[in-house]
Amino acid sequence: MKLTKVNHIGIAVKSLAEALPFYRDNLRMALQGIEEVVEQKVKVAMLEIGESKIELLEPITPDSPIAKFLEKNGTGIHHLAYEVEDIEAAIAVLKAEGSRMIDETPRNGAHGTRIAFIHPKSSNGVLTELCQCSH
Repeated sequence: MKLTKVNHIGIAVKSLAEALPFYRDNLRMALQGIEEVVEQKVKVAMLEIGESKIELLEPITPDSPIAKFLEKNGTGIHHLAYEVEDIEAAIAVLKAEGSRMIDETPRNGAHGTRIAFIHPKSSNGVLTELCQCSH
């Protein structure tokens, strides 16, 4: 398993309309796009900063994992995402080494990625995402 870079930092927000201007206008990050990921019940704004990204996550339903996170923790960093070349192989290695996975098989993420989350109990309390890009 090889991590190639930090792909993005996911930030939970109550409203993209309220949060986006700070990142786009004040910090001058380039907005790559906004999309709804129905499978995960979120609306995502992806902003570019060098080779990495900031992913703003707004819940689209009250039962969304992001809605539950916001209710418990308020706005803030939700997860760190590391890019991998082969997500299936990365999951297999982590499971073989005893890591607890939230996703034992990859699922679809924003912007054509395949993703899988590692349970925070296996990563020192940090929700960690593996991300394989389609490029």
